[in-house]
Amino acid sequence: MRHPLAPLTRMTYPGRLIAVGRDVSGAFNVVIYAITGRSPSSQARRLIAEGNAVWTKPTDPEVLNKGNPDLLVYPALVLGAGIAVSNGKQTVDIDAGGQGSPVHVLDSALKTWSFEPDAPIFTPRISGCVLPTNRAALSVIRREAGGEALRFFFELPFVPGKGRMISTYPGENKDPLPSFQGEPLDLQFQETSAAAMAEAVYDSLGPRPGENDVRVAVACVFAKVTDMKDHHLHIINRDERTGR
Repeated sequence: MRHPLAPLTRMTYPGRLIAVGRDVSGAFNVVIYAITGRSPSSQARRLIAEGNAVWTKPTDPEVLNKGNPDLLVYPALVLGAGIAVSNGKQTVDIDAGGQGSPVHVLDSALKTWSFEPDAPIFTPRISGCVLPTNRAALSVIRREAGGEALRFFFELPFVPGKGRMISTYPGENKDPLPSFQGEPLDLQFQETSAAAMAEAVYDSLGPRPGENDVRVAVACVFAKVTDMKDHHLHIINRDERTGR
């Protein structure tokens, strides 16, 4: 039987990922943000809820500072009348992105943003939003071979029990890391709570025999379709489970 989160189980190293969809009951919009990391600086992070946002924060500032803190510490989720999510500081601009279709909101918010300046990888910027109108979209900004920024936007249908996912990398653990390409991947959402969904994602990202455990953190939001301010948030941090 095919695993409902099969795209995750096939990924050795997806980097960061965003998934958006609807739970099996059709009553909740689901937004997932997950972090994986190979380097000590990438792993020296956790997700922390502060006010109406979920932030990436350091577990060890000294280790984190050996990387690029500007790319490693940011508001990953902003929760309000809608939900903004991304792998960088662009989340704030998406949250203030105005009205219109979800693709228009992302396009307007991301006009001044490009891929990350982390040569030679040039990590894509991945973003998403769910509007109070219960319309959603995902975006990927990645580098073309000539150095141009290619921008992709995907408006998503809401179907009970289904989600769509993008990630910064397609899942191969190699150097330099290739960028995610193509359309969002299909996921099956069988879990009935934010906690159960976060656990399912965290487990699916776990290492296969002989692989390193690259999991860092997972956050999952279940927001009521009728009022997304009424939401449940669950966070799993690897450092809290392993005692690192």
